[in-house]
Amino acid sequence: MERILVIGARGMLGRDLVEELRSSWEAKPDPAWEIIGWDIEEIDIRDERRTIEAIEKVKPQVLVNVAAYTDVDGCETEQEKAFSVNAEGMKHLALGARKIRAKVVYLSTDYVFDGSKSEPYLETDPPRPLNVYGLSKLQGERYVETLAEDGLIIRTQWLYGRYGKNFVDSVLRQAEEKRVLSIVHDQVGSPTYTVDLSRAISALIRHRATGIFHVTNSGVCSWYAFGEAVLKWSGRSEVRVVPITTQELNRPARRPLYSALSGERLRRETGMALRPWQDALRDYLRSVGRLASEPSATKEDGESPRLSGGEGKSL
Repeated sequence: MERILVIGARGMLGRDLVEELRSSWEAKPDPAWEIIGWDIEEIDIRDERRTIEAIEKVKPQVLVNVAAYTDVDGCETEQEKAFSVNAEGMKHLALGARKIRAKVVYLSTDYVFDGSKSEPYLETDPPRPLNVYGLSKLQGERYVETLAEDGLIIRTQWLYGRYGKNFVDSVLRQAEEKRVLSIVHDQVGSPTYTVDLSRAISALIRHRATGIFHVTNSGVCSWYAFGEAVLKWSGRSEVRVVPITTQELNRPARRPLYSALSGERLRRETGMALRPWQDALRDYLRSVGRLASEPSATKEDGESPRLSGGEGKSL
């Protein structure tokens, strides 16, 4: 039996990914694959020797790393931790995978870019991180590119899902306590539902994809517009949203203002495109019992007001 090993399996993305892989790869009548999920309790990827030994013992055909230190502001003060998990941890996994000739899949981030572009970033655009988190994830990418014989890097952004802290839940929680929310309007990207991302990861593995792919839900908006949509569709339109700038938010880590990712390579090489972020958000709200009203027809990119400054990522 062949195996897919998921590192970071109990995180927000990891749990959805393991569920997706088990339903699609272990399904009868041909259960030829075993899905194994590890987290910090099973493996500390900062320990090179033990990490390599653990991988050699299990001998997966595919190793997927979704583990990361994702506190963007925390990375600024805990730089050693950021690089030991996001970069060196990936290095150790890649070395282990190389010994058994396994495919390596690494989840990276839009924060490898500086946000100076005015249109969605392509996989070929040069990375220029603004913060330690982005630098550490970019170094992880470099290790995959130089050490893995068969490497797949998937950049994504603004994640939310059922199994971890995220921007959508933060807005809903604050709406219970406040009548006015201040949300950043000058950061633009694509909100991405972990369920949809997990399906895309599974499909890319089946497709035997290699290199770098950008994978997000379709369409772009600001954090401000995303927050307004959350409130409207959860029946909390009475809560007022005040747009503020990134400068006014004054967070320790610099954020890219425009970091939308182009899905053109994904469409061109696999025929796959993730649904609009509005449709994905509606399904998420329904899944957590918070959908109060059906949204109107999906707006075109850029029509909605611009959105907010939560982290939106758990990679």
